[in-house]
Amino acid sequence: MPTTLKTTIEDQLAFLTLSRPEKRNAISPLMVDELLAALDLLEAHPVRVVIVSGEGRSFCSGMDLAALQDVAGQTHAQNLHDARRIASVFRRLWSFPKPLIAAVNGAAIAGGCGLATLCDFTLAAENATFGYTEVRVGFMPALVSLFLERQVGEKIARDLLLTGRVIDAQEAHKLGLVTRVVPSDQLLPAARELAATLIAYSPGSMAATKRLLVRSSEAEIEAGLELAISESAEIRSTDDFREGLAAFLEKRKPRWSGR
Repeated sequence: MPTTLKTTIEDQLAFLTLSRPEKRNAISPLMVDELLAALDLLEAHPVRVVIVSGEGRSFCSGMDLAALQDVAGQTHAQNLHDARRIASVFRRLWSFPKPLIAAVNGAAIAGGCGLATLCDFTLAAENATFGYTEVRVGFMPALVSLFLERQVGEKIARDLLLTGRVIDAQEAHKLGLVTRVVPSDQLLPAARELAATLIAYSPGSMAATKRLLVRSSEAEIEAGLELAISESAEIRSTDDFREGLAAFLEKRKPRWSGR
């Protein structure tokens, strides 16, 4: 029985809800495993559309701090393994054969922003926020950068990734990260309405279209992910990563060494 997420099925529609509200739905190693298992289950199930959301006031705040603390003491081989597991979640979302609708009800930060924007459609409540904040703690958004650049273009990707700034739903929509912004109380109704539209279409046509979109750029994505996995593992062993994480946890300004 999953403990970090909830899966609910209503006829041809499934809801996949990140369920660690006390941790702002932060991504833990267990959540990674449970997300992959849930996606396997929903692919095999006759549901037609999946709505992804977060329980509580946040969509997903990124990697769990306790998990990041563990990362700081891992070997390079362990870091490679972890980076590959997270990459598998992003790739799974990107290539999932059924339409995915993200219903972003609050903050979608770092890896959580990746989860939100890798769905086919990203609906955002007016109070939702988005950001790739990894550089603030001496980390890098290696894995999501590959997909972000494809979505918004290189110039905008450089802005978001290098500044680590957090943007509101309206700017995210303008930049192409969000499909539609709706009032907070209309978020799930809007997601259901979109799902109903998609369910009314031919499932064969939907699957074929998604398959074409994936296959046309699959080789490029795979090559890019291998490079990103290597870079992600490498930076986890740097002094700046350890210092950035320590400074964040201790609520102080980091003292960067450049190493």
